[in-house]
Amino acid sequence: MSISLDTAQAMVERARVQAAALDVPTNIAVVDGGGDLLAFARMDGAILGSIDIAPAKAKTSILFNGPSENLRDFCRPGGPAPATEYTNGSLIPYAGGVALHEEAGVLTGAIGVCGGMPDQDGEVARAGIAAHD
Repeated sequence: MSISLDTAQAMVERARVQAAALDVPTNIAVVDGGGDLLAFARMDGAILGSIDIAPAKAKTSILFNGPSENLRDFCRPGGPAPATEYTNGSLIPYAGGVALHEEAGVLTGAIGVCGGMPDQDGEVARAGIAAHD
């Protein structure tokens, strides 16, 4: 099962509102359960280099079934799997990607946010998935 376009657009809007409250223009991507782009928004003033990173954070969350930052300790030099971020078409092991699960625990999609500091991106992404339908 995957999320609907209406749900994806509502996630983008909740994330956009949080990013505006933080005064951090971001790029926001929502992907379906297969990691394919479903909805995207680039806020006015968002860093252009972050356009590709937002969906990559979401896809990282899909591929590893959890927040994108969970991959960081695996990728770091000296970690158990250094350079993992170079696999799967490039992964992003920083906060801002959050997987979305339905009640039964099935992975249905993810949101990826990029434009601020990693902790800000994570906060905006979590706001995007809050109270999803």
